[in-house]
Amino acid sequence: MKKVIVVGGGPAGLMAADVLSSAGVEVHLYDAMPSVGRKFLLAGKGGLNLTHSEPVDIFASRYGARRQQIEALLKGFDGGQVCAWAKGLGVDTFVGTSGRVFPSDMKAAPLLRAWLHRLRHPAAGPGVQFHMRHRWTGWSADNTECTHLNFDTPQGPVQAQADAVVLALGGGSWARLGSNGAWVPWLQARGVAVAPLLPSNCGFDAKGGWSEHFTSRFAGQPFKSVAIHFTTSQGVSFQRKGEFVATATGVEGSLIYAASSLLRDDIIRQGHATFHLDLLPDMAAEKVLAEVRHPRGSRSLSSHLKSRLSIDGIKAAMLHELLSKAQMNDPAQLAAAIKALPITLVAARPLDEAISTAGGVLFEVMDKNLMLEQLPGVFCAGEMLDWEAPTGGYLITACFSSGKRAGEGVLAYLGVK
Repeated sequence: MKKVIVVGGGPAGLMAADVLSSAGVEVHLYDAMPSVGRKFLLAGKGGLNLTHSEPVDIFASRYGARRQQIEALLKGFDGGQVCAWAKGLGVDTFVGTSGRVFPSDMKAAPLLRAWLHRLRHPAAGPGVQFHMRHRWTGWSADNTECTHLNFDTPQGPVQAQADAVVLALGGGSWARLGSNGAWVPWLQARGVAVAPLLPSNCGFDAKGGWSEHFTSRFAGQPFKSVAIHFTTSQGVSFQRKGEFVATATGVEGSLIYAASSLLRDDIIRQGHATFHLDLLPDMAAEKVLAEVRHPRGSRSLSSHLKSRLSIDGIKAAMLHELLSKAQMNDPAQLAAAIKALPITLVAARPLDEAISTAGGVLFEVMDKNLMLEQLPGVFCAGEMLDWEAPTGGYLITACFSSGKRAGEGVLAYLGVK
């Protein structure tokens, strides 16, 4: 019987183990944490978003520069197959109003429990053997065998070997859940090209930060029913309506995450990125100007903006934060700012705060089955690969599909039917 080691107990590693175990392969899964699927459970904290129901072509476009590579993986395990997989574990799914797909109970734990039970007790063949609190530490310097691995455990160092290896080590975000990027220098030392790990779906620090007055009153509060417009230094445009949150140092939230790759890359290129915030996206600029110019009599400007335009709270505070007194009192400038308030960002928040990671092992150094050309018998899957996507089910679907491809690739490599 062939033996395979899977390192990493996230969605990609578990999916690879599932494929291999189902084919009768002896699978040993190692993870540094006391239990597997911790980031999977975290993703389900507010409702586990498994995938998205939008058309295949639009779905594939969410992967940006890596569309071609991820689209090839999705052909083997797309959104529909994710739902069928969940159904096979006894979990029904439903499509939310935004097109996102969730388990019927919105929870991650029941799905993970059912999956682990099947992995440990399959209908036929050997169950997956789990080795918890085993932190991979790379290869021995004097050992050229790439399928011989070293682990640190509570009982001390151990070595393990197999016929093939699947690495599903995650990116560099959420280090406390096991994804710390420690694997990067070990692969690089073996000649594997790795793009630098960068924060994705992340928050940003604003230029100069916010005043103490603004931070003490509005940090953590959302901007609702707004839109942002952003054009990169390379001429790429982004425009979307939604909401985001003011933080103590800048901004974060769904609308910011959607533009985060463009904002981050522009900051890398030129040290800053400026997007424009439309506080009233459903009102024409001419209408806004007319309302600002409407005589306000003895009312204060704040009362005027609230009564005529429903601008108060954090929206009014942001105008005061970024405009001078003269600009606030100039109807034309104030109306223009309400429709396009420039907010300059100067840094992405640290990698460990990000929802996900960009960068990783380049697809160009792997074959179509995700085996490393420099390390025959070693396959990679999941977020440790060089791709990124917005939230909305795209991240976990790509992790599933890459894990499935890596598992199938191992079977082909070992000649297992």
